[in-house]
Amino acid sequence: MNNRLRVLRAERRWSQQELADRLQVSRQSVNAIETGKYDPSLPLAFSIADLFGLAIEDIFLRE
Repeated sequence: MNNRLRVLRAERRWSQQELADRLQVSRQSVNAIETGKYDPSLPLAFSIADLFGLAIEDIFLRE
């Protein structure tokens, strides 16, 4: 699944660690999501969407 997480994070000038801290996950999880190696659980996807004030489908895109 493609996503815009890296772009959204960069727009806010957050490091992967800062985003991970806000989401209460590891930096490695953020990296894996950004690179498409891991699809987040639905609760985590909602947390990400809430944090950025967007709908899930505005962040995560079907391939």
